[in-house]
Amino acid sequence: MNYKNASHVLPDELLKEVQKYAAGETLYIPIMEEKQKWGSGSGARAYYRQRNEAIRRDYEKHKSMEELADDYGLTVESIRKIVYQK
Repeated sequence: MNYKNASHVLPDELLKEVQKYAAGETLYIPIMEEKQKWGSGSGARAYYRQRNEAIRRDYEKHKSMEELADDYGLTVESIRKIVYQK
């Protein structure tokens, strides 16, 4: 992490306001961008959504939960959660 002297970065008026609350303290100022949802950057979110839809379709075609668990390498409990998920 890079540290910068606030007097080199902040306008004088803002620096004086910050000094009222945290003079001499080390502060972390986070960047303003919003966090991405889990898996949206790597494509994992889309992959699992598609896989779960395929599991639900197979279940609707009367495949048993045990068969689905074997086919997708998941536990029966995981298949049950996916199938009954709203």
